[in-house]
Amino acid sequence: MTQATASPVANFDQVSPPPDHKHASTLETLFRISRTLASKGTQQQILAEVLDLLDTELGMSRGTIVLVSPDHQELIIEVAPNIPERQRRAVRFRVGEGITGQVVQTGKPAIVPKISQEPQFLDRVHQRRKFTDEELSFICVPIASGNEVVGALSVDRTFDHSNSLDEIMRILSIVTCMIAEDVKTRWNAEAMRRRLEEETSRLHHQLQDRFRPENIIGNSSAMRTVYRAIQQVAPSNTTVLILGESGTGKELVAHAIHYASPRSKGPFIKVNCAALSENLLESELFGHERGSFTGAVDTRKGRIEEANGGTLFLDEIGDISGATQVRLLRVLQEKEFERVGSNKTRRANVRIITATHQDLESAVEMGRFREDLYYRINIFPIFLPPLRDRKDDIVQLADFFVGRYAKQNGKHIQRISTPAINMMSAYHWPGNVRELENCIERAVLLSEDAVIHGHQLPPSLQTPDTLPTIGKGSLADRVAVFEADAMVDALKRTQGNVSASARELGTTARVLRYKLKKLAIDFHQFHRKR
Repeated sequence: MTQATASPVANFDQVSPPPDHKHASTLETLFRISRTLASKGTQQQILAEVLDLLDTELGMSRGTIVLVSPDHQELIIEVAPNIPERQRRAVRFRVGEGITGQVVQTGKPAIVPKISQEPQFLDRVHQRRKFTDEELSFICVPIASGNEVVGALSVDRTFDHSNSLDEIMRILSIVTCMIAEDVKTRWNAEAMRRRLEEETSRLHHQLQDRFRPENIIGNSSAMRTVYRAIQQVAPSNTTVLILGESGTGKELVAHAIHYASPRSKGPFIKVNCAALSENLLESELFGHERGSFTGAVDTRKGRIEEANGGTLFLDEIGDISGATQVRLLRVLQEKEFERVGSNKTRRANVRIITATHQDLESAVEMGRFREDLYYRINIFPIFLPPLRDRKDDIVQLADFFVGRYAKQNGKHIQRISTPAINMMSAYHWPGNVRELENCIERAVLLSEDAVIHGHQLPPSLQTPDTLPTIGKGSLADRVAVFEADAMVDALKRTQGNVSASARELGTTARVLRYKLKKLAIDFHQFHRKR
């Protein structure tokens, strides 16, 4: 074997020029190879065409292309004409093994004038000695992108003293330079595709974790009823109507149903029906054709088409117009619709979940909502209770929001004070969970000592109805409530250690014990349990 020390890039200045017809044939072949590499097709198809051109046009037989495995430990046969795929996949080389392995390891081309006289020539792929007695020469050139070797290209030539193997090696070096760019581009595209798939999968799982019923906060009996309903209806394609006041979490329930259903891998598309006018809502839902109305400069898919194979969530369904109700009823009954400005009927493979805070039965009686549509969407109703009817969940919800907004704002919040909890429990929450979330976000921003205090909650919570929680009546009563709050905070931080709490509060243990006894606060309850 001889190993070339020259760069794999061709240098025609160092060789005598070939005859004109041979030179022209070589240039034509290189041109055709460059066009092949620029064409569309799989990597194997294109590389197989390159090897076929080298064989038919330049007499380089048994062309083989190997690529480095992802772990850079092995060489995988990517293309080897006339070799069955099973055999191709079964034969592998370690980097550094055999002639080809050494070429990949060193990044330098190798020439074997006579393979019969080269002990390192393994002949694993084509097994030439079984099928021919003629003497063969073997040329192998690395496929390198910059300083990174990504594979190797090897060919056979019938041994002939008149053959210039160095010239063949230089031609192959030009080919491998073109192949390297194609291989590297495809590898980068594949790596990008894998990253996008992983990111899509991560986001999908994140959405599943966020919206599955287990992560809807609340353990009250009313919420357990909601969870059972979600579990019962999610596996089906049944239309669901979610009822409840604004801010109760209707969209969260719709997400939970979708991600627990067989359609979870499909899209989840949501439309707020109250936010759009009649014409815009029809266009939004059903799509439109170009020129169907003023401003329709392009054809546009509607949300129903975008939700194909998944779920369409229509929030505030009670606000849609009569004409839109008729078209939506057809989608629910026939699974068919037309775009605005089109006569072409389209099919809708979509599950519809609706939600409203309105009393649809009253709307039906008043003629504002179609009775047939109401019965069509009211197949499986789920009622979300207002927060005032699930006060057992307030502390759990508040703790969850404290954790979320503390993390978002880079703050450390240890707990919510007892007076603040009492204020939240006494409040009637007309804005429901959404209002509670906003209150906690504000309190987290105002907190300065890792505790959410009552005075940091919005003024709406500090109405006369909630004054008993902050000390109603005389100044002494209000001071007593404040002192109790401060002492409880200190005892919680010190796990019931009266002396440590007294030092923190700037008083003596004797004075603190006296005040605790007067306010009927048992410090033993704060001892750490073992």
